Amino acid sequence: MKKELATKVKERLRAIYADSQKEEKAFRLLSEKLSVYEEDSSGGEVFSERDSILITYGDTIVDGAECGLRVLSKFLKEFVRDSIGNVHLLPMYPYTSDDGFSVTDYRQINPELGSWEDVENLSAEYGLMFDAVINHISKSSDWFQGYLKGESPYRDYFITCDPKADYSAVTRPRALPLLTEFETSEGVKHVWTTFSEDQIDLNYGCPELLAQIADLLLMYAQKGARYIRLDAVGFMWKELGTTCMHLPQTHEIIKLIKDIFRVYSPKTWIITETNVPHEDNISYFGTDGDEADLVYQFPLPPLVMYSLITGSAKTLSDWMKTLQLPSDKVTYFNFLSSHDGIGVRPVEGLLSKEELQLLVDTALKNGGEVSYKDNGDGTRSPYELNINYQDALAGPDASDHERIAKFLAAETILLSLQGVPGIYIHSLLGSRNDYYGKTTSGIPRRINREKLEFTYIREQLLGDSNRRKIFEEMIRRLEIRREESAFSPLSSQQVFQWKPEVLTFVRENGQTGSKVLVAVNVSGKTQQIVSSELKGIDLLSENKIDGVLNLNPWECAWIKTASL
Repeated sequence: MKKELATKVKERLRAIYADSQKEEKAFRLLSEKLSVYEEDSSGGEVFSERDSILITYGDTIVDGAECGLRVLSKFLKEFVRDSIGNVHLLPMYPYTSDDGFSVTDYRQINPELGSWEDVENLSAEYGLMFDAVINHISKSSDWFQGYLKGESPYRDYFITCDPKADYSAVTRPRALPLLTEFETSEGVKHVWTTFSEDQIDLNYGCPELLAQIADLLLMYAQKGARYIRLDAVGFMWKELGTTCMHLPQTHEIIKLIKDIFRVYSPKTWIITETNVPHEDNISYFGTDGDEADLVYQFPLPPLVMYSLITGSAKTLSDWMKTLQLPSDKVTYFNFLSSHDGIGVRPVEGLLSKEELQLLVDTALKNGGEVSYKDNGDGTRSPYELNINYQDALAGPDASDHERIAKFLAAETILLSLQGVPGIYIHSLLGSRNDYYGKTTSGIPRRINREKLEFTYIREQLLGDSNRRKIFEEMIRRLEIRREESAFSPLSSQQVFQWKPEVLTFVRENGQTGSKVLVAVNVSGKTQQIVSSELKGIDLLSENKIDGVLNLNPWECAWIKTASL
């Protein structure tokens, strides 16, 4: 380890542990782990308009006995090609529950999905995002089984708790017990389990565990990860008497990982997943890009949903005007839909209780469910809406035209915003609520995790179907976007509020001079904007715009070279 990195690592460890013995031990263990890796002085990459990410499980599309990653590769080659540059592979490791998020072995690929060779083959065609599910691990893992047997070093990998202590301040994402009782070789012990009794939280107060995770993440980078997503990272450090969320030690651990990656894998970007209010979320950028390279833009899904339900973009516009990246080295990861539901905690302070209730009522009316979090005082509040995003925007009585138009308007907002857009595979494929999957599993999130036969999807995308209409228009807009440098994450974003019914903002690339005016009618009525400065070519319709822009209900425009 070079002197400059060694100095940074020691500073981080001092801030994490505040214990000289643990600091020295962690430094020695990290040095041993890093010694097997070669330093990379080639420098990092720069975000561009060609960066978009398809979010998918490795087996969302299935084809008989063929392994999932090969089926995914076949689908991408035939239908997506280079329209999307990156693929987020949701947890692809052996697991026991939570659709992959209770991992038994971080270093193996689930054989039903394929092998590391399949992952590496896919990485030759697309940039890949790997999930690092490093807040917790399955109770069936060798690590936790070693803990139960009292084996070293595993006995310190987990957090043994006093059930009589006061845990009332701890943030609870789910209305489940925080502690789980296990029989061990040393008797009954209570262990910290934030998410479920099968997901055992890891103890980052243990230097051996910290060194193991740093080594694991570098291995992922070597296996082809262009992005590494740190799942549920806000819960990483526990300290009684606090919320155990976003603690300073958590931020220091991420900064430590970033310091290491800058030297050993500078082309790999770190993305933090923290489904929390906006100010807490963006704190993971750190200072001048010294923490996460990207943070999830969690307020976006509920705010876009609210805009298209109410027909007004005012709240969304007001929020967008407050956005400011702390550095040109970092950016947002924008998304609307994912394997999870639509989180509503991030709009605390942005929407009133009545406005939030409107989202809840709409989701229930449109066939979804609502998951709640335990507030620790005997009450609970909405945590996320479990519903397919297309159905979230339009009820069962809405016409196909209205539903598709609203959905494409939402996705166009996603593609236009400053940051890297993430498109969930079920959004790309125009999927709807999967009632069968939700009902038979008893898991609300399965409403948006349907598995689809490749032959069926192929027929749908080649035939006359709503899926084809959505897919082809999504691909067309992605292809337009990737050719316009105004849509680079590094390009500026200026919001205009001409009419509440029309979301209007300009993306401009100062280096290339490319400028695009984005206008999205979020209402069900035709809207007109008149301005002598409004001139250019609409990239979506190819119409010339000269002072007047007419937008049909839920219609969008990308006006290039607008003189604003």
